Amino acid sequence: MDQPLISPLAYLFNILWILLLFLFIILPFWKRYALARAREALIGELERKRGGRVITLIHRQESLGLLGIPIFRYISIEDSEQVLRAIRLTPPDMPIDLIVHTPGGLALAATQIANALVRHRGPVRVIVPHYAMSGGTLLALAADEIVMDPNAVLGPVDPQVGQMPAASILKVLQTKETKDIEDQTLILADIAQKAINQMKDYLLWLQLQNGVEKSKAERIAEELASGKYTHDFPLTVEHLKALGLNLSTEIPEEVYQLMELFPQPVGSQVPSVQYIPIPYRTSKEKGQPW
Repeated sequence: MDQPLISPLAYLFNILWILLLFLFIILPFWKRYALARAREALIGELERKRGGRVITLIHRQESLGLLGIPIFRYISIEDSEQVLRAIRLTPPDMPIDLIVHTPGGLALAATQIANALVRHRGPVRVIVPHYAMSGGTLLALAADEIVMDPNAVLGPVDPQVGQMPAASILKVLQTKETKDIEDQTLILADIAQKAINQMKDYLLWLQLQNGVEKSKAERIAEELASGKYTHDFPLTVEHLKALGLNLSTEIPEEVYQLMELFPQPVGSQVPSVQYIPIPYRTSKEKGQPW
């Protein structure tokens, strides 16, 4: 008995399903895999050149689904957990390069990372190819050396209470009598003053750990945490050098190449923290991390 032939329409449907499977499942997976391997290869090359651990903390804006709703990524607790793990896997005397590209994030997470960086015995270098605002600036201040592109910027670290700058909340106390101010505003002002004092104290401690002279550290803390600027004000290389920060503009070419491997994603999650997740041992003969 003759076998029934597949109709042309059914044949076209089968071809269509195969194409859809390839375009929406296999091809995106392969692209993500190839991109991840390319990033790891470039990180490994940079580590061999530098002789230490390279960690990336890179945040991009993403879109959700087909609606194009923007989702902004920030320094999170998950990021701090991953960076701290990378530092734990690094020998105490081995150099660390942290490549930072971020609008900021949770103060708690940024502070945990900064603490781990400043306590690392080996040289720590924070590299900023484009920008590191708010919490990203905290990480830069924790480094022994900041390396920035000539056009890159950092940002102030003045505390925010809710959606409002702490310094601006305190201005209310100067423009109104206490009897004309709502109780909630007075409470916010109290929190704002504490937040500013805490940030100044922390910046002072952070810099003293890196051997910065106390008077210089106090001046930097006042400049960055007092609310002198708006929270999104770009602090240029020239401005930061005038403050006396230990800053260089000699960014390795591999860093720029690495940034190209972190494209603006659409509807997919790209890890913001990446490193080669194995413990390293320092080779005394070659200074290599393996």
